[in-house]
Amino acid sequence: MATFFGEVLSVYSRAVEEDDEEDLEEDDEDVQIRKELEEKREVHLHWGPEVCDVLKSGNKLPCSLFILAVGHNASRFLSVYVLASDMWDTVGHASMWNERSRAGSGDRSSCVFYRHKDEPSILICQLTCYVAEDQQFQWAEKVLGSLQHRDLNVTVLSDSSVADYKSADYLCGSSAPFLRSLHTDAFSGPSVCPALEQPNILAGLPAAVLNHCQVHRIPAIVYQCFSDVIGADSVTMEAHKPVLANLGKSIKLNPSPSSDALHKIVRSRDPQSNMYI
Repeated sequence: MATFFGEVLSVYSRAVEEDDEEDLEEDDEDVQIRKELEEKREVHLHWGPEVCDVLKSGNKLPCSLFILAVGHNASRFLSVYVLASDMWDTVGHASMWNERSRAGSGDRSSCVFYRHKDEPSILICQLTCYVAEDQQFQWAEKVLGSLQHRDLNVTVLSDSSVADYKSADYLCGSSAPFLRSLHTDAFSGPSVCPALEQPNILAGLPAAVLNHCQVHRIPAIVYQCFSDVIGADSVTMEAHKPVLANLGKSIKLNPSPSSDALHKIVRSRDPQSNMYI
């Protein structure tokens, strides 16, 4: 406080001290709430007995090819064209809770891991639930951290709306669906489509996975499928076919899935995503 003559005096105020103490108490309470929220939003991996035995021994799971499908069309594409054969075993699932996903409450079908019976080093993950921003880095760290990085290659299939695609050229209706790719510096293989042009950016879990692979020098590529159709669509699903065909003999595609299987998947779209019901 300054006096009339300009002399500065130190002033003790009980009100300020009491407020400071209240702030400290609120901060401690906020820390506890934040801790409980972080525990609730933690990503949990649930592996089968064989995988658990490997991880418990201090080793990481051998993996030469990890395929991640993010979104309903990418995941259902794998269901129809790859996983429909009897060559795949379910080896685990991930659970998590957030405002838009209840995958932590017993739902084991929203993030599932499969392993090839003849080539156990090939893993597939289907993910259809929402992964919040604060869970994406954690998911990538836990899942990819469980795999051996030596000889590991990562391929991500992802869905996106064509409305999110930025281009100086006009896109006619016949252009969609189409693929764009983005890869790490360690990736040296061929791509089946043009690179994602600027100023477009990769977001969500695919971006978190690609960032993890970039930091750890893992060859990885993300294929983003831009579609003008909301929900499950057979044409959009087939847009992913060149990607797995490019992987060689490691993944065998079902050239002609049954029409019943396709019809069942297309009919299972969420009506809440369509304003015309």
